Parts: sequence; C-alpha cells; structure tokens
Amino acid sequence: MLYQLSYVGPAFAARSVRTMRDLSPAEIDAFLHRQRIARIGCNAGGETYVVPVIYAYDDSAMYVVTTEGKKIDLMRANPSVCVEVDEYDADGKGSWRSVIAQGTYEELEGGAVLAALQLLRNAFTRVSGRTPAARERPADMVVFRVALGETTGRAQER
Repeated sequence: MLYQLSYVGPAFAARSVRTMRDLSPAEIDAFLHRQRIARIGCNAGGETYVVPVIYAYDDSAMYVVTTEGKKIDLMRANPSVCVEVDEYDADGKGSWRSVIAQGTYEELEGGAVLAALQLLRNAFTRVSGRTPAARERPADMVVFRVALGETTGRAQER
C-alpha cells in the first residue's frame, strides 16, 4: 500500500515506512498483558465472524468469559481462530501497535473455569483498582481460552 502513502506526500510516506517495526516477543507479551479488548475471527461452514471480546492473558493464552451464541457455535465447529489486539494513539502522536495471533479455541470445564475466572478478576482488579463483586454464573455462560500459536506484532511510532 505504499502507493496510498505516497498519495499524501513523499515526506509522509518516507517517515511512515521508516518508523514501522516488528515487536519483539517480550514486547508482544507485555502488550497482551496490558490490553483488555481483542477481536476474535472465527470461520465455519462458509461463514466468517469477527467479534470483540474482553480477555485476560497468561502463559501464551487468552481467557474469555461469554455466553452461548454465534461465536461459540462457530468455534465449536472449527476451533482454529485468529486473534487481533491493537492500540492507537496511546502517546497522543498517532502511533499504533497491533498483535495478530493464530490460535486454538479450548472450552474450559471444572477447576479450569474457576482458575480462568480468577485470572480475569485479578486482571481487572489491577486495571480498575477495585475488586469486582462475585456474581452468580448464568446457565449459558461459557469460559474458554485461546491457546496462541504463531504470533506477530508491529508498531508505528511517530
């Protein structure tokens, strides 16, 4: 897409190309720990669906709590997913970062559900500074993890 960048002027195109960089594995790990919203892309039966989720990250996996619905149906049919997390303009200069990972959907049960819920509570307590109140679990609640495989990240810093 350099032709689009050059359309707005050669100085912008040169600056944009020069400042783009790959994120290191340590930077990707730190970024995924800091963020809270991801987009999960799933595909089954000829239908592709991308949906935002709130997550907690630990040990190369994202943990999510949700309810039954289209994304769960599609991931049960095809557990291969793609996850994207991004951040724009955190520095007030128009910089951005994004991480894309291929992953595998794994529905959790038993003690793994309790551990995932605790991880989510801890992550949001750290961010908000308050402990979320315990709630009853709805019957249609689904707790899952996405075990991340190939993961890449890029940043543009201005």
